[in-house]
Amino acid sequence: MNRIILVRHGHVAGIDPPRFRGRAELPMTQEGRDQAQKVARRIAANWRPAIVYTSPLKRCVDTGAAIGEQCGAPSKTLVEINDLDYGAWQGKSWDDARAIGDGLFETWRHSPDQVIFPGGESLQGVAGRAGRALLFVNEHHAKETVVMVSHDSVNRVILSLALALPLSSYWRLIQEPCCINEIECDGDGTRVRRINDTAHLHG
Repeated sequence: MNRIILVRHGHVAGIDPPRFRGRAELPMTQEGRDQAQKVARRIAANWRPAIVYTSPLKRCVDTGAAIGEQCGAPSKTLVEINDLDYGAWQGKSWDDARAIGDGLFETWRHSPDQVIFPGGESLQGVAGRAGRALLFVNEHHAKETVVMVSHDSVNRVILSLALALPLSSYWRLIQEPCCINEIECDGDGTRVRRINDTAHLHG
């Protein structure tokens, strides 16, 4: 059996009020850096990861570096878990996107699996590369614990795959900054032991 500890990066500007951050390079706030240290200590106290894989964006790289340092594990980037490409919507606030008036924002909120972002990608595209990332980890780290540090959108999709849920369930899976999800994989299938665990952030 191998175990995946799936983590969202620490807090950045644009989470609240919400903005389509996507692949913009955003540094973590001080709150986010504090969260990264807390999640690193939680993981080091409970698991012994062999390696940390991160999205190539700095907010994930820095969160992964904190975890790797606490756990004595190497940290590497994995392009397949990069954030959702919002295309022309990147950087827009939700109000900006709603004001375009073409109905796409409403579709995104109610039927996210039916959206292809202008100049960007769809949840199906994310699912394809996230699936490849899971196969890679399962093939190269059998019987090991691996940390994956990614983004809100990608984590929701990975959890949907692990739970055999349709992508239309996207909004039902909450992912807070520096939350922990725990996924087990073996010959009998995949099990999710925890979702959006943030106890370490609240003392």
